[in-house]
Amino acid sequence: MTQATLIDGKAIAASVREEIGRRAQELQAATGKRPGLAVVLVGEDPASQVYVRSKDRTANELGFHSVKHTLPADTAEADLLALIETLNTDPDIHGILVQLPLPGHIDESKVLRLIRPEKDVDGFHPVNVGLLNAGERDHALVPCTPHGSLILLKRTLGADLSGKTAVVVGRSNIVGKPMASLLLAESCTVTIAHSRTRNLPDVIRAADIVVAAVGRPEMIRGEWIGKGATVIDVGINRLPAPELGEGKTRLVGDVAFDECLDHVGAITPVPGGVGPMTIVMLMANTLTAARRQLGLPEDKPIF
Repeated sequence: MTQATLIDGKAIAASVREEIGRRAQELQAATGKRPGLAVVLVGEDPASQVYVRSKDRTANELGFHSVKHTLPADTAEADLLALIETLNTDPDIHGILVQLPLPGHIDESKVLRLIRPEKDVDGFHPVNVGLLNAGERDHALVPCTPHGSLILLKRTLGADLSGKTAVVVGRSNIVGKPMASLLLAESCTVTIAHSRTRNLPDVIRAADIVVAAVGRPEMIRGEWIGKGATVIDVGINRLPAPELGEGKTRLVGDVAFDECLDHVGAITPVPGGVGPMTIVMLMANTLTAARRQLGLPEDKPIF
């Protein structure tokens, strides 16, 4: 019985990060400018604080110009919008990221739409969404988690994914829909499945590639996945783990990992799979945004 190949997201992210660092140095040598990233955090959500610290640290380690704005939870929407307008016009800031979720009194859609598309390093602005869906990925800024997932697939299966059957489980604007667009652009045959898909196990079982992004712990069972399939598990869920001690939890994905190991071809672990790719792709987007704003030609893709 052959054990599945574990897709090492940490190692692949490290190699991508090294390439970004090299290209950032070249950018600075050519223009005197460092890629500039501004991260905005509103409130004190513990998970958001961890993410923002990690993004800021990574940007600094890569030699980027990194700015962090931490605002209280009761910040008025108008004040947040005014900050974004200031960042939009700052020539040293090439990428703007507003950490989600925002407090309930702030309209997330209004905030995301105000960020200039060329500085929208999350890839959530309607202009970037439209470019990606129109097949103009080279002119868009692509959402970080789907883009990182695509790199994991290419590093595992090779650069040519054409003809493969892919099922994306989940239809969010952040992961599911852009992931499907990226796979379509690679000439895959793509199905977007979700909680209301009929005969979901049969739909998943027919796929060469399964991307799980539904946000439900271990919802996708091992027997649902076909022999030799490649599985990208985007889910990060916490479950109680009393065996580790009182009040302890463990991280699991959207796929029942252990049930898959004896028959899938390759699978991302949770943690250590997709997660490490998300932050490095944010840095890649910031570098791309800086090159475009400084009038430099497009770099070759990092695959």
